[in-house]
Amino acid sequence: MALNAKNTGMIILGGGLAKHHVCNANLMRNGADHAVFINTGMAFEGSDAGASPNEAITWGKIKLTANPVKVIGEASILFPILVAETFARDFHGRNKEGAS
Repeated sequence: MALNAKNTGMIILGGGLAKHHVCNANLMRNGADHAVFINTGMAFEGSDAGASPNEAITWGKIKLTANPVKVIGEASILFPILVAETFARDFHGRNKEGAS
């Protein structure tokens, strides 16, 4: 799917194998266009989760033109807040307008 997509974006919660595979799928298409990493990993730990988006850029997993973000914190708390403040912000307002 990543190879045939016009644009790709990654919202990665946590790290490890799933993060590795999603990033590598984007490597095969010369990098993701958008990336948000949410986890508690720190760079000094040397873990996959702790790696910064800049490291993914050097590997070609994220495009140079992207503006990736890493949020350090607990994903089960932060992801619902992210969704509420972005994608779902005007959900109820749009549904009321559409029903009129």
